[in-house]
Amino acid sequence: MRRLGIHSFVWTGGQTQEGLEMALNKTAEHGYRTIEFAYLRPEKFNLDRLAKLAQSLDVEIGVTMGLPLDKDVSSEDATTVSAGRQTLADAVRAVRDIGGNKLGGILYSAHTKYNRQPTKRGWDNSVAAIAATGEVARQANVDLVLEVVNRFETNLLNTTAQGLKFITETGSAHVRLHLDTFHMNIEEANPAAAIRLAGDKIGYFHIGESNRGYLGDGVINFDLIFDALLDIGYQRDIVFESFSTAVVDEGLSLACAIWRDIWEDNDLLAAHARRYIELKYDEAKRRRATSARPCLSF
Repeated sequence: MRRLGIHSFVWTGGQTQEGLEMALNKTAEHGYRTIEFAYLRPEKFNLDRLAKLAQSLDVEIGVTMGLPLDKDVSSEDATTVSAGRQTLADAVRAVRDIGGNKLGGILYSAHTKYNRQPTKRGWDNSVAAIAATGEVARQANVDLVLEVVNRFETNLLNTTAQGLKFITETGSAHVRLHLDTFHMNIEEANPAAAIRLAGDKIGYFHIGESNRGYLGDGVINFDLIFDALLDIGYQRDIVFESFSTAVVDEGLSLACAIWRDIWEDNDLLAAHARRYIELKYDEAKRRRATSARPCLSF
């Protein structure tokens, strides 16, 4: 693990400059070293001010987003795909301008529950759009990571195997996968095996519980997750993600189906998440050391 981070939606709905600055300060206060913001529109926020505050706090910035239907690059409509490609290029530049190091999320389709199967033409349109965006990101020195999510939030990339096929077809070495334990728990037959399958193609990793709440209060076996991350030598960022209508707006709550709140006190949640992740990571390292210990010599 390179840096441990937290999603800004634990702190704020992200609607105001003041809210984002508060999220940065809270992130640093709790000992996290990176923060994940939702897409930051340059016309709405002072990106330079956010960048300077983050630098002063030694907190790095990553950005994730999902495309709306009218900018769905997996569409068969050329105008829609073109609008999506422009949005992705603009997002990469916004990440660059805020001093961020990655753009992730559902970049390859709309963030929605589709009422149809994906099409070959739509897949190809998306592959081409991400390949082009990967080049924009490479030039901007921004990592491009595609989040593999569950069937209720996209119809295109639901499993690691699908994600690997997709990034191979882009032909870009700059495009990697963004895996998330919440989504893997729904879609993968074996999440730990999926991590090992992806290997060094994982560019970003989300830790989230099966019920989107406190880590350890759901059904995900995090021991197996951290064992697998150690097995592949994962050295990139890990970020905790959790949602509550106590913080995020109605739009995101509807998109992510937050029908009940598992938590209301974000300070307690954030403190617990950091302790839990660090504990599980240390336990995995100790298991590895114990297993490698040689027998007594006679």
